[in-house]
Amino acid sequence: MAKSKWAVDATHSSIDFTIRHMMIAKVKGTFHTFEAEIEADPNDLTSADVQFAVELASIDTRNNDRDTHLRTADFFDVEKYPKMTFKSNRIVKTDEGEYEVSGDLTLHGVTRPETFSVTFEGSGKDPWGNERAGFSAQGTIKRSDFGLTYNAALETGGVLIADEVKVSLEIEALKQAD
Repeated sequence: MAKSKWAVDATHSSIDFTIRHMMIAKVKGTFHTFEAEIEADPNDLTSADVQFAVELASIDTRNNDRDTHLRTADFFDVEKYPKMTFKSNRIVKTDEGEYEVSGDLTLHGVTRPETFSVTFEGSGKDPWGNERAGFSAQGTIKRSDFGLTYNAALETGGVLIADEVKVSLEIEALKQAD
């Protein structure tokens, strides 16, 4: 298969995250609005070009007060920094259908190199004859690396919000006409 352009089918895709709260539990959330530009041969992602943009205001942790706080200058400051972006610059095949995708992640005005583990889940034609491909990705980023340092000390020791955030993507992409 040759390198082609692919559009993310947002109705069959998700960008989720998990972060420890009070050092005893985990809070999960998602971003509802995102877009991507993907140029790839799904059978060999090593030459792919991947760009993602996430609308940070679309955050949803199933708690409106918390989501409102996350949009403020204490955290994402969505008025000043409305998007988180990722642009791949190196993709290494680690096993059959498994890749390490490295690139520049920009969040809160800071750009840093990050790497995500990506699995090619497969491809096929939908009932209308369109070619689709599926991918899963996981990674961990540190909030402090991007200047997101809001926190509170707990009287029992430790902090309210962990520094590490686990990120998980499930992507279904639709091949675009040449």
